[in-house]
Amino acid sequence: MLPLLITQGDACGIGPEIAVAAWAAEHAAPGLPPLCLVGDVAVWRRAVQWAGLDLPVAVLDAPGEAAAVPPRCLPVWQPPGLPADLAAEPPGRISAKAGAAAARCIEAAVARVLAGEGAGLVTAPIHKEALHAAGVPFPGHTEMLQALATPPGAAPPPVRMMLANEELRTVLVTIHVSLRRALDLVTAQAVLETVRITQASLRRFGIASPRIAVAGLNPHAGEGGLFGDEELREIAPAIAAARAEGIDAQGPFAPDTVFMRARHAPPAHPGEFDAVVAMTHDHGLIPVKYLGVEQGVNVTLGLPFVRTSPDHGTAFDIVGQRRADASSMRAALRMAWQLSRG
Repeated sequence: MLPLLITQGDACGIGPEIAVAAWAAEHAAPGLPPLCLVGDVAVWRRAVQWAGLDLPVAVLDAPGEAAAVPPRCLPVWQPPGLPADLAAEPPGRISAKAGAAAARCIEAAVARVLAGEGAGLVTAPIHKEALHAAGVPFPGHTEMLQALATPPGAAPPPVRMMLANEELRTVLVTIHVSLRRALDLVTAQAVLETVRITQASLRRFGIASPRIAVAGLNPHAGEGGLFGDEELREIAPAIAAARAEGIDAQGPFAPDTVFMRARHAPPAHPGEFDAVVAMTHDHGLIPVKYLGVEQGVNVTLGLPFVRTSPDHGTAFDIVGQRRADASSMRAALRMAWQLSRG
């Protein structure tokens, strides 16, 4: 069975320690594939201490060796090209070295997964300022993974960010851009492409006939053009085009109420929709995170491989204090396992 690869994220944040804690809690779950931690060996050893665990580290020559590691022994593959003395970087601070290492771990893990050596990818949190300080030309995981998944000379695959938990799934039309820029990116083509990706992904997740709600951009979804006309010009035509293709897309709905309608909390509140397509980052993510970041999972839709991540950042303020909650990382592991089986 191919392993799931877990990247260390920013070495100065909580990523390594929650990954270790999640591994300790989940690696022996029935049916779960082997788990391989990708990153600096010294960083992982430090993370074991920070997580308050007593685990020996097995250094692997390749991720595929994870299946042969003895029980209760942490399997670590250190890719070539990591900065030296990474574990000496002060925790809880922005570090260009940590940003460079995080990017290198992602690059190496993606290469192994694309080569057929991994079942999927689970990424620990990265710090966008650290990436920028290291000269990494991407604002976040989604854009980096899209570029890494693009064959030479080919057009990048259209990808979207989905945040999901047990009660709500949200897929975003725009992500890591300024709000002013996001308004320009809400086009009929972008909305239609997002709906298509959402439909295809939900089907792969086992939902035969996905019900997709499309949120508006403006208050009251524009109120017929009184509060903005993006719904009339861009969003409604995209929904009509999706429906013409046989997709069960509905809307545009007022963004301040559609998430309540989609929330699936049976038996009292079965959701009306399987996912909500939201126009901007905060419109879509605030409702999911309000339900509890400890269970939220970030999924990149449209990639040629499975990728999940916890629904939070590097939490520099609690690094190494045994206060970091690994629940979201555990949920990301379980979801990656489920999706990789599909």
